[in-house]
Amino acid sequence: MPEPTGADQAGGGLTAPEPASGRPGRTGPGLPRRTERLLLRPFRHGDEADVLAYRSREDVVRYMHAEPLPEDAAEAFIAERLGATQIAADNDGIILAVEHDGRVIGDVVIRTGQLADRQAEIGWAFNPEYHGRGFAAEAARELLVLAFCDLGMHRAWAQIDPRNRASARLCERLGMRKEAHFVQDMWFKGAWGDTTIYALLAAEWPDSSGDRSMSERHR
Repeated sequence: MPEPTGADQAGGGLTAPEPASGRPGRTGPGLPRRTERLLLRPFRHGDEADVLAYRSREDVVRYMHAEPLPEDAAEAFIAERLGATQIAADNDGIILAVEHDGRVIGDVVIRTGQLADRQAEIGWAFNPEYHGRGFAAEAARELLVLAFCDLGMHRAWAQIDPRNRASARLCERLGMRKEAHFVQDMWFKGAWGDTTIYALLAAEWPDSSGDRSMSERHR
């Protein structure tokens, strides 16, 4: 999945791009975001120990363009992500901690290329201790709400290593289709690796007909 990078600028809420066509973009309260069991919120100082619990694990970063996070780099890791809370310009991204019962159990990212294209790349990383409970799917569905309802995106997509069957299954659960499989298209951790692309259009998303009561989701 795409590896979250540093913040571009600090700011509260989300700034939605103006779509090239169709309904106009919107600026809403945006963050934090609550689902049935999770809180998706900006990172903050104090998250370091929870993040180290999974980002320091080889099995978590195996298919990511990242290495296990060393303890002495955790503070900088959090600091780089503190302001990643809006999409207001080309190549902006939003990086959120996923909290359950007061503990950060993962992180998610949504980012764009050219705003005029209205394309949103999504990604995630979760603590294996919480696997099998549907948390990743719950958080990823909220990323689609963010992409299509709040930001007015036309298409959401994810790129994964095809060996990462857990993420491939998650994409399928979200209703995303497999659009491409590139063979040995990158040099990845000492060997040639493949890439698969999954995507979903706003018009294909089951909840695209409504706004999912945004005022209830951001409280």
